[in-house]
Amino acid sequence: MLILSTIVIGKILTVPANNEASAQEIAPAYAKWGKLAMQKIMEKYPRADVVDYLHMGREAGAVTSIEKFKFWLRTKDKREFGVFVDITFNNQTEEVVDIKYTVTDK
Repeated sequence: MLILSTIVIGKILTVPANNEASAQEIAPAYAKWGKLAMQKIMEKYPRADVVDYLHMGREAGAVTSIEKFKFWLRTKDKREFGVFVDITFNNQTEEVVDIKYTVTDK
């Protein structure tokens, strides 16, 4: 049995080996944006480890939409904090319009 995992911590999808569906078809619609958010968080906070990750949903608009994520980070000195990442993108081209970071202690 083939086991495929999404970016979401703790969520595992299992697919029988004879299933012809590709990993791209199985991955949730936000997986692409989650991968980008993870990359950007690691670039912005290179000295911190990602402890947890949560997809908080999508705000769909007529022209642009926003994928919302929350990351929980831990520094080498054991300080923990959260960072909300909002990725705004064009609905038709999927071009990133803006990435917003908001730090929180909760």
